[in-house]
Parts: sequence; C-alpha cells; structure tokens
Amino acid sequence: MDTSFLVATQLSSLFPLPPISIPLQTLRQGVPLPPTLDDSDPPPEQATYSSVLYTQATGTILLRVLHGGLIIEITSLSAEVPAIRLVFPSAVMQSPAMFLWETSEIHVLAVTNTGSLFRIVIPIGMGRELWEMQTTNIWNREYLLKNVEEVQGGLVYVQGIHSVLVGFRNGSLLRLENDYGSEDAYDDWTETVFQYSSFLSSLASFLPLSGGNPDALEIASIATHSWPTDIGHVWTLSRDRTLRLWKAKIGCIASKTLPPAFESGPASLHNGRHGILLDASPQKLLHVFTTPIHEEHIYVVVFIPTISSPSSSGTFHIFDTVSDQLYEFGKIEAPKETAHCHLQDFLVFDNAIWALWDRQGQSVVGKSVMNVATFHEGFSTNSWAMSCYASEPELTPAYLEEHLLSPGSMTEKFFEAIMRPGMFSALTLRTAIDQYTDVCLSMPGPKPAQLTAVYSTTSAQIAAVVGCTVALHRDPHTGAYQHANYWSALKRDWEGFIARCREIERSARRPLSLGVQDQDIVVVERERVGLVVKEDLAIYLRRILAIPNATIDGQYEIVAILWYLQNSLGPQVLQDLENRTMDIIRQETSFTIPEILKDQTDRFNFREELDPQVNQWIMGRLHGLENLDSAARTALDVIGGFDVDVKKEEDEVELLLPPPRSKWTQALVSAYISKTVDARYEIALVLITLLFFLSEDISDWDPSLLSEIFAVYRGIAMLRYVCRQPILATTDIPAPSHPAAADDFVSQMRNLNVSQSSQTHLLSTHSLIQRLVAQSDGNEVLPGDAHRYLDATGLLQSIAPGNATQYEATFCDNLRLLGLFGPCRELLSWLPRTPGVSYVQARLWLDIGRADDAALLFEKLAGSFGGHSFSVEDQEILLKVLPASELLDSQHFFYSHVSNLFKAASWSYHEVTFAQLAISITPPVVDTTSLWSTVIHGLIELGQFDDAYSSIMSTPYENLQKEFVCELTYRMCDDNAINKLMSFNFAGLADEVEEALAFKARNIDPRVQPSYSRILYTWFIRRGDYRNAAFAMYQRARRLCDLITDSGSFASLAEEQLEAYNLAINSLSLIDSNNAWIILPTPADQPYEPRKRRRLARQIPENKFTPGRFETDVIYIADMEYDYALLSAQIDIIKRDNSILSSPEFMLPPATIVLRLAHTNRFTLAMTTAKSLHVDMTDLFTHLTIQCLRLARNPNTTIQDTSDWLLNDDLTSWSGTFEERAWRYLRQSLQQYDSAETDYKYSKTTLETILGSEPTSSPPPWLIHALESNSCLAREALLNASSTWLPYTLIDQVLIAASDAATSIPKLSTLRSEISSRVKRMQNLSHTSSVGRIVS
Repeated sequence: MDTSFLVATQLSSLFPLPPISIPLQTLRQGVPLPPTLDDSDPPPEQATYSSVLYTQATGTILLRVLHGGLIIEITSLSAEVPAIRLVFPSAVMQSPAMFLWETSEIHVLAVTNTGSLFRIVIPIGMGRELWEMQTTNIWNREYLLKNVEEVQGGLVYVQGIHSVLVGFRNGSLLRLENDYGSEDAYDDWTETVFQYSSFLSSLASFLPLSGGNPDALEIASIATHSWPTDIGHVWTLSRDRTLRLWKAKIGCIASKTLPPAFESGPASLHNGRHGILLDASPQKLLHVFTTPIHEEHIYVVVFIPTISSPSSSGTFHIFDTVSDQLYEFGKIEAPKETAHCHLQDFLVFDNAIWALWDRQGQSVVGKSVMNVATFHEGFSTNSWAMSCYASEPELTPAYLEEHLLSPGSMTEKFFEAIMRPGMFSALTLRTAIDQYTDVCLSMPGPKPAQLTAVYSTTSAQIAAVVGCTVALHRDPHTGAYQHANYWSALKRDWEGFIARCREIERSARRPLSLGVQDQDIVVVERERVGLVVKEDLAIYLRRILAIPNATIDGQYEIVAILWYLQNSLGPQVLQDLENRTMDIIRQETSFTIPEILKDQTDRFNFREELDPQVNQWIMGRLHGLENLDSAARTALDVIGGFDVDVKKEEDEVELLLPPPRSKWTQALVSAYISKTVDARYEIALVLITLLFFLSEDISDWDPSLLSEIFAVYRGIAMLRYVCRQPILATTDIPAPSHPAAADDFVSQMRNLNVSQSSQTHLLSTHSLIQRLVAQSDGNEVLPGDAHRYLDATGLLQSIAPGNATQYEATFCDNLRLLGLFGPCRELLSWLPRTPGVSYVQARLWLDIGRADDAALLFEKLAGSFGGHSFSVEDQEILLKVLPASELLDSQHFFYSHVSNLFKAASWSYHEVTFAQLAISITPPVVDTTSLWSTVIHGLIELGQFDDAYSSIMSTPYENLQKEFVCELTYRMCDDNAINKLMSFNFAGLADEVEEALAFKARNIDPRVQPSYSRILYTWFIRRGDYRNAAFAMYQRARRLCDLITDSGSFASLAEEQLEAYNLAINSLSLIDSNNAWIILPTPADQPYEPRKRRRLARQIPENKFTPGRFETDVIYIADMEYDYALLSAQIDIIKRDNSILSSPEFMLPPATIVLRLAHTNRFTLAMTTAKSLHVDMTDLFTHLTIQCLRLARNPNTTIQDTSDWLLNDDLTSWSGTFEERAWRYLRQSLQQYDSAETDYKYSKTTLETILGSEPTSSPPPWLIHALESNSCLAREALLNASSTWLPYTLIDQVLIAASDAATSIPKLSTLRSEISSRVKRMQNLSHTSSVGRIVS
C-alpha cells in the first residue's frame, strides 16, 4: 500500500498576527480608482492566484493575490513573522512572481493593468527572522511600460528578476529585460517586441479562405526554465494549440501545432475544422524541465484540455527541444477520474508529473511517474495515482437532521457543527456572519440589539446574532404560544446560515497551484495550503470501504462485513448505539461485559431494527470467517497500530532551515491526526456494532478480547473528542503599522475597498489536538510524525475498560495543566476512579474553584497512602501525575502535599485542615516547622483567632511563636477584635505584643484605623502599667500635633489630640505624684518649643552613644496639663470665633488667647486660662478695672453694654447694682490671683488704672486696705526714688540738632537709649511715690 491523500489547513485560522500593509504609489497620471467587486467574485480575502517559493535560506514562502488583484500577500509558512501586504494602485495582472536574490533579498515583480511594472525588494535576515526586523527597509521601483494598450489584454509571465514576458493578443511576445545590480532611481528596462512569424503569414490568418480565427493567435500560456537558469528560451502555446519556441535575441524560431483532442457535442462545430480554441483566460498549460542525465535536452510538457470528453480531461504531450527544434516523443492521457475537471496547475518533480485538477471545487492531485532517466531509449510512464481529501461530513440538511438526533439543544448542535475544527475557516465564518448581519439590517421593521452590538470573537457574534430575528408569536385565535412554528423558523434560520457558510467555504477550497517544499508537494487553494502525504492503513481502509464493490484484503474482511452491517442500520440506531456504549464506559459496574451487552441489547431491540435477510447474510458472512477472534484482533491492530519508523534524514545544509514544527506544520500534523482518528473511530465503532449484534453469542468469547475492544474504543473516542474541540489560539501582540504607509487622501481613496480598519481582526481558532501537538517534538514527516504523537499518548494501549493506564491519566492531567478544564473534565468522566484518576480529578476541581469537592477526593485518596493498598498500575500512575520532587510514601507527606496545593490556590481553610492532619500523624523525626507555620497563618487569615492563639501557644517552635504573635496582633486589630485580643493572656509573649503595638503606634498615621495608640493604651491599662499608658497617649497627642498644618486638619484633629492629652493626664495621675513623669525620645532636629523642659543629664560622652539614638525629654504631669490647657483654650477660642481659622497663625499663643478673652469680657475664663498657662494678667486686670470704672461713670446705661461676666450664675446671685457687683467681682479676682507670688502687681495695676482714669476720685477702700497691708512695698519705693533733676528740654534740643547734623555723631543711638531708659525709670518711681502718699 503506497497511496497518498491531501491534508490541508486554513490560513485564516493559522496566523493570528495582523499583516503589515505597504501601499505603493504610481507615477502614471490619471489612474482610475479600482472597481468594486461583484457578487459573483470570490470574497476579497480569498486568493485568485498563488505561488510557492522554497529555499533553504527562507523556508516556504507563499505569495497570494487578494482583493481582485489589488493586494499581493507574502506569507511565511516556516517562520512566525507577520505577513506583508503590498497594496497596488491598480489590479495586478497574472502572474506575479517572487525570487530569492543572493540569500538576502526577496524580489516581487508584478505588472498592473495600467501598464506599470513594479519591483518590490524585501530584505531578509538570517534563519527564522526573515523580514521581521527589516520592514522599514523594504523599497520598490516602478517602470512605466510603453505598449500599454497591448499589455492590458495580454498574458504576463515573470521569467526572473531580470526578465518579464508579455504575450499579446495578436501572438506577438514582448520581452522586458533589466540588469539589476543597484538601487537606481528607476529600473531601466528594455522593451523588445517579437513577432511569431512574417507579416504575410500573419495577414493570411485573417483571410476567409484560410478559415482562420483572429483569436487563434492569442497566447494562452507561457513557460520558461525555472529560475535561476542561464536558459533564455521561451515556450508559448497559442489558443489554436500551436507550441512556439522563442529565443531571447531572435524571436520565434520553431513552432509545432498539436492536433485537437476529441471533443464531443455541438461545441466542437462552432470553430470549424480546426476544433475549438483554448480558453482565453490565463492557465497553466506548459512546463519546462531538464534532467541531470541529459543536460543538453530541454523538455517541454504541454497539456491539451478536453473539457467535454467523458473519459479524460486532456492529454499531456512531452516535447524535446534539440537544435532549436521541437520533437514530440510521448504523451500521457489524463486519468478518467478527471473527466470534466479543469487542470489548474502541474509540474515535473522527482521524475513524475504532478497535476492539480479542480473537480467541482475540490482539489485532486494526480501523479504519473515517467522514465526520465531512459528517455533516450523510449518513453514510458506508469498509471496515474490519484490523491484527494479524506472523506469528511458535509453539513447538508440530511446530515444536520442526523446530527440533531444526539442529546443537546438545537442551537447548541448547530453551533457545535459549524465550530468543529476544519469544517469552516475563521475567514468563512467572519464573511458569513457579516453577510447575514447585512441582510438582517436591510429588512424592514425594528432591528434587534444583537445586530449592532460589538463582540470580541466571531464565535460570540454567531451565537448571539444567528436566529435573533426569529420571534415567538401567539396564536391569534387561542393566544397560545406557537412553539412549533418558532422552532421551525429558528431551524430554517440556522440552516440558511450554514448553507451560506458552505457556499463561502466551497469557494475558499478551490485549488490554485502546486509547489515543492523539500521532498513534499504543496497544494495551494484560495484559503488553504496543504501537502500530499501518504495514507496510513486506517485511512486507506476507510477510503476503500466507502467505494462500492471495492476489493479489500482478506484479513480485513470482517471490517467490510461490519461496515455493511452498520450501513444497514438507520442513523437513529447508530446514534443510540454510540450513546449506550458511552454510558457503559462511564459507568462502573460489577457485571461482565456479555451481561451488560445482553441487557443493553434487550433494552435497545437492536436485532429488530435489521432486515431479516440482512441479518441472515451478515450471520452467514461471519460464520464464513476462519477465526472470528483473530479477525477482531486484526481490526484492533488497525485501530491501535502506528508506523513510527518513518524518520527524516538531515544533513548539515538542512540545519540552516528554520526550526521544525512551524504553525503550519503543526496544523498539518493535527489535521492528519484528525483524519486517522476519525477513520480508526469508525473501525472501532463497527467492532462495537459487532458486539451488540452478537450479544447473545459472545458469552464464550475471550473476556480479554471483549475488554480490549471496549478499552480501545474508549481511547479512540477520547482522541476523537479532543480532535473535535475548538479552542482560541494564543494571540500575539499586533505588529505596528509600517512607517512607510501613505497618509494622503488619494492613497486612502485608492485603498478604500481593501481597508480592514473597520473590521474586527480575525482571532485564529484551531483544534485542541493542535495545541497538544505544539507541546511535543516532531520531525515534520507525515505520517510518521502524527503516528509518533498518537503512540506517545498511549491512549490506545489500554486493554481493560475497568482500569486506567498511566498514559490516560497523564493525558488528562496535561489538559488540566494547559488550562483546558472542560475537555479534561469530560475525559475524566470516561475513566474509572483509580487513585491516579482521582488525584487528577481532585486537582481539576481545585483548579476550577470547587475546593470542597477537591478536599473530599483528597481525603478519600489519603487513606491509600502509607500502606500497600496501591497496585503496580496505581503506583505508576501516581508517579506520573504527582510532582517529581515530592516523596509521597506516607499519609503525612500526602497531607503536606495537598496542603501546599490548597495554599497555591489560596484556599486557606482546606490548607489549614490538611496541615493539621499532617501534624496529627507526624513521624517522630520530621520537622514540622512549615506545617505549624501554615496552620497558624491560615487560622489568622480565616479570622479564627481563638484557634490561632491556641496554635501559637501550642507550637513547640519559639521562633514561630514570636513571629506569628505579631501577625495575630495586627490581624485582630485590623478586624476590630480588640476585646478578644485583650482577653488573651500571651504568657511569655506579652513583650512581643507590646513591641508590635508600640511599633505600629510609632509609625502608623494616628488618623487611620485601627488606632494602635488607643489599643496600646488599653493594653497597658488592662495590665496596670499606667506610665506606659500615659506615654502611648501623650505620644499620640504629639503625633497629632505634628499633623496639624492647616485650619482643616486642626478642625478634624484637635479634639482627638485633646482627648489624648486628657487620657495621658488621667493615667499619669494614677501614679505617685513624686514619680508622675514619662521619658519621651526627642529627635535632634525637633523644632523649638515655647516652654523649656528639663532634660536628662547625659553622663556618658556623646561619642559613646549608639549612632541614631535619640535624646530624651522628661515630661511631667504639669507639662501635660499645660499642653492640655493650651489646646483646650485654642479650641475654645476658635469655637467662639471661626474667623481665626482663616488666619495663617490660627494656633494662637497663650498671651494672645488671654488678651482675646479679656477683650470679649470673658474674665473668668481668661483668668483661669492665664493661671493654667502662666500668662501675666496685668493687661487683663487693667481691662477689668476700666470696665468697672465705666459702670461707675454711667450706671443708668450699662444694661445694654454689660457682658456675660456680670450675668453668670454667681454674679446674678449677688445683691446690689451692676456697679457694686462689678467692683465685688474685681475684688474677689484680685484676692484669688494676686498674692505675694505675683508681688501684688495686679493690685498695683488696678490702683494705677483707677488713678490714671479718675485722678480726683478716691480708689475703693478695699483696694487701699489691701495695699496698706503691704505698705512696705510703697515705702521701699519712696526710699529708692531719685532726687536728681535734669534739663530735659535742653537734652531734647541737643538730640534734634545732632540728628540734623551733616556728619554722623558717634554714640548718638547709645545716648538716646540711655535717656529713654531713664525716663521710664523715673516714671515708675513717680507712680510709686503716689502710692506712698495715698497710703500715708
């Protein structure tokens, strides 16, 4: 068996990177805008022409013409680099070409229909880099052809980077030549037109007697030797089947007219006796090749099509070019399978003709081997070997009806069918949903919101949009919902969308060209690229079974018999059979397989669904087999057998190729795997059908054979499920736009119909198997690469459905590791619950967030560790799925491992639970530090503070106690569990708790919650440590003071600061008054304070102090009271007058506060504040005395002017007038605040104020009496009074004169200050003498 078939992959589903667009400008004037595409044209993103370039330096590069010829796309199939799109100002004529120049440049040459020849040069790097880093260096040149009109209707063929050929309609040949060597301003091309013959012979073809046709001379195909070559000859084939040979400098030197092939029907009559002309559209009808054996011979293969022939599509004629003459020495008839097919492309490779036919929109490749080495002995050839795609389901209405028989909703089944990998490309789905949306939007009536919404993926848009216009209506007569009509309309809508997808995909699969990659034949279609690969046995049998009356090898006769049996069953029966088989696999039963099958067959009524004659025929054929057991095992070998001996031979030159397994290769390997898995699944299904058919007769079968059939069916079903699962490909970062992109208006208008800016970028999708293949190694050889991967999975090596092998468990675990949780969950449901499978299932539950289910499975599995309950298979599975670094030989280590798993998944509860279980069964010599740490930390995170405290106090590790007691403290404070924190004893760890709280109190912003300073204060109060409690609160007050920087912060923080001072004073008051102090660390850069405190004497030299240590300050309770009084006064004065906050100096000093209170007649508060803040009250008593004098002068008008100082409770209870009460208030105030400590200066001030305001009036008697009791003060003042008299008038005149002097007088300022001081001293003595007179 040496047959081949085609395997391909869609380009739009392969490359997620957006292409780099490079618009090209033209020098030709008056170029019209490109026409819009017609509805009959293929979609813009489907190619109309393509070619393949393969070299060792570049790998495989694909050229495609898109958007009706306006875009040439250059794509690498061997490297992951973004594609390049060359946007032309007008459509490109077929056929553009690309060539590699000196391994450093790719040249693209194309001729547009406006007569411009473009050369685009793409620099490339080494290896896989290609043009990825060279896009800014891409340059192009344009040459304007002279023969524009002839070129527009001609045929273009690019011979190489130096030569371009254009065939005219009149049979002439235009040759353009160029000597490329430097980046000139313009490419200098020389144009030479060659006539095929003399003028008279060309004129004779138009004479009516000759029966000629003016279109007969038109060149239909051009060919030259493949570049690079030094052969400049050109071969052309005109529409009248005349083969001509042209030399580079001479022109046509030889011609050969081929006889017309047989054409049946009236079409052969319209062109007379010469037969019908060849099609005028450009086509591949010529190919030139040479052989190493006969280098002097140049061979030309000419294909003459016969479209209407019922037996063949045409004939290949082989010509030898010797001595400038054409000699035909052989021909090959196309195979009968190609009748009514169109030859799209052909080439000669490996001594064989490879031809690509378009058979009703599908690619068919034929191969015919020639005796190239012995051409001189005579021509011979082998029969054709045809290759096509393996059979695959087509979403016809009949298939969709069968598909709906499986469980699930209708829309789910339809959506699953169109999203199946390989069914439709991403481009097809995008085009179909866009067309569907446009049709729905064009319909009258309101538009559903789904039509205008924005979707992230095409699949999401399809699921939301298709069917959105179908509404559920009510019956107009009964009012009941018309569900049947709704489902029918919804089904038709989905079927219409699927039909649209089929039509677009059929267009996308039309063949274009052939290419060569190393030793493989590349098949290029409009939207797919594939290879011709060898069939394996399963694919071969599947193809043969689909051919009616085909001959099959005798050892596989059982497969043919069962295939006929399966075809005799209806689709409903087959679907039911598959569902019941999967139910058997999923269930864990204690019955034997024959018993299960007998029960299912009785429920199923399998035999009743068969025709009796078919039943008898099948039984007869089965009895005719020599050994049914051996035949079944042979079928199992077909399903599970792999050819892994195919290897690729690499030499040193191939090391320059890009690394293996490009995305295209991965996709091809995945596609091959999907095809062979589908074929093997169908063979496995026929064996299952056999078991159901013989359910009453298999009780005496070998149980191992029955088990193996079900085990192999399970394995191939798992692979089939994986192959049919679509996933979204990983999208790389989009490539930036090319810097050379044009931005002018004309360029935008020219590229208007090819712009993709308004479209959502296609997200590539592929099968799950491709994702798995990408994780494995390969050598790019098919089918060996695919077989090697399938064999490595081990899914077809199981021999019993009741056991799960290590390969099956590992396969599911790999899906889990890749994040494919849905497929992993589905496949695990097919496996028995062995320990390895249970472990993978538990890991899966953990990954998807079902922690409780995972914990339950882990607990059940833990009982199997530590003993000898594992079988050898279970141990192998666990060694595969468990981490290699874990030594899980006991329950303790398994619990520790599970705890770590839950820790990694952030499930603290189960992490703690399994850590506690591990601690409970810890072996004696095992270190459990990490387990205790996990338990304590987890309990703290869970908020289980009682258990966390118990664990801290119970752990045998002191370092853990000190570490986690702080964490517990902080967490309890954060969760406001202060009362519970205070209730804990923390025996032996109290110092750590205090340090933790003190650290936070020092460094955390006191405004935020929790308030660690308050918590620390509570901690010390609960333990009777009042000094540290006072320290905590006073420190909080000082930190709040530092935060008050503006009026806003004062309004929000002052009350908290006042509260902190109050709590500090109260705490310190509980200590003995002799020891009521705290020590406060003071930084060296502490700002100046208005009051001085006693600092501790430092007996140790400064250089002996530890660097970074602070100085300290002793804070007494009086200091705290002073701070409290000052802040309280500031708060009170601001409350009374909010305008103070608008001032930058809103923190008023004590003297200003007292003065403000005095001016507002709040004398009691002013005196109390002054007393607390040690402020001199001279000005206060002066102001109070003035107020009393005012009342004495105007007793009748004082009611309106009195303030609250005379209206408080104490003063209003006094008898007398306002004047009497005012003087009484002054007297009591002096008695309270004026004493020997103040030197009675307030009484003196009062007396002086009275004498100064009312010299003639006598002071109050009580004031005189108070001063009499201290008359010694007055007498001492009189005794010390000076009797010296100075001429002050003269002194003033001297000072004025000195100031007006022209020169400065030395010591003038000193004289003035001395005189001013003496005047003030004399005034004081004068006042003292007055007091003395009054006293005497």
